[in-house]
Amino acid sequence: MVSSTTADEPIDGERLDELVGMAVNELGAAYYAPLIVIGDRIGLYEALADDGPLLPAELAERTDTAEPYVAEWLAAGAAGGYVTYDPETGRYSLTPEQVALLADEDSPAFLVGAFQGLMGYQKSLSEIEADFRTGEGVGWHEHDEDVCHGTERFFRPSYATNLVAEWIPALDGVDAKLGEGARVADVGCGHAASTIIVAEAYPESEFTAIDYHDDSIDVARERAEEACVADRISFEAATAKEYDGGDYDLVMTFDAYHDMGDPVGVASHVRATLADDGTWMLVEPFANDRVEENLNPVGRAFYCASTMACVPNSLAQGGDPVLGDQAGEARLREVITEGGFTSVRRATETPFNLVLEARP
Repeated sequence: MVSSTTADEPIDGERLDELVGMAVNELGAAYYAPLIVIGDRIGLYEALADDGPLLPAELAERTDTAEPYVAEWLAAGAAGGYVTYDPETGRYSLTPEQVALLADEDSPAFLVGAFQGLMGYQKSLSEIEADFRTGEGVGWHEHDEDVCHGTERFFRPSYATNLVAEWIPALDGVDAKLGEGARVADVGCGHAASTIIVAEAYPESEFTAIDYHDDSIDVARERAEEACVADRISFEAATAKEYDGGDYDLVMTFDAYHDMGDPVGVASHVRATLADDGTWMLVEPFANDRVEENLNPVGRAFYCASTMACVPNSLAQGGDPVLGDQAGEARLREVITEGGFTSVRRATETPFNLVLEARP
């Protein structure tokens, strides 16, 4: 037990030991994050999922990698509970649950993309540190490409699981409109994972995928071609306050509204581009309205990501106001209605998402 005193009050040894233990656990987690990205990139998880249980030498042979690295990587994963070790055989494997988390990109539990994005954020660490003092920002387009690719891989499984099956049916009349043929804009589309999922489900509808990041629009075009829906998706490189078009039956914004520098102005522009009976669907990170209600593992992850990516992007665009990705439903409703919408309701939710329906 560690015990000492500060200048003002004695240190509780048990509480300090608990805090040190927590920090050591965090340190191990921080060190393991880049190992997840490495394992994903060079196929270690995939090979374990397909061929395990394996000895380190066998995994190295299958992946054309060096055994000393692989052996240490496997032990690190086993120590953290991400890889399963059999001490009797010396072999490593993945349980079905570990496969869902680390090796199955279609699983709603797949989280490797989040770690990939984390590694990308950290390449902007010095700039973000400086911006703590200046109040300036870092735009999404200024981050390492792993940020955009990791974000797509993190969100896409949830969209694939929930968007067509749960979220759109929770909106008033939207499913029927899309089935008959509707005009849809996906604002802040990134690599257009969300656009493509909806386009595949509703072949009678036409879509416009919009993002201010030229490189993301280029990737989105490639993704649409690969999915054979490019004939029904047009692409526009524009901000959420300046995109063209109008009379949209549905505007969609996925995990992007809280990043924007002028969310009231964005809401006003979306309102102006909607049909009179149109709908704006906003998918936002799940958050309660008060900080103390978000002090949990999900809230913690989102607050951290918000500090590294969402708040910097908002500040880079003027930041008036800066929402952050734990804004909560009440704050989002306030800003959206200030932009001209008369009705905002929570259509549905998941542990990671708030799905809001805004109507003119």
